[in-house]
Amino acid sequence: MIRIRGHIGELPVDLSVELDEQDWAQLTQQLPNLVRSEQPARATQSDDLWLAALQLLREAEQMEGPQLLTQLEALSGSTQAGKRLLVRLRHSTQVRVHNGVDAPVFSWIG
Repeated sequence: MIRIRGHIGELPVDLSVELDEQDWAQLTQQLPNLVRSEQPARATQSDDLWLAALQLLREAEQMEGPQLLTQLEALSGSTQAGKRLLVRLRHSTQVRVHNGVDAPVFSWIG
């Protein structure tokens, strides 16, 4: 059984759907198509956060890892998303990371 709760406009929705094995098999076959169709919307939010992270470091020019992580967590709204952005920055060709005295230092190189 799948339970769907939420809103359509201002109307509350509470829907339960029962599926047998054949229904689950059909749903499983369609899942790759559903995921592909959802990716552009998710990518847009992810891309917006990524661009904001780049802009944050570009404006600061240089920042220690812990301080940058704190800023990215605030920007993204979660620790996990902040850490993902930090990893992306670490591997970006626009960013140089070197060892500071106490923590890695992220520098914008454009």
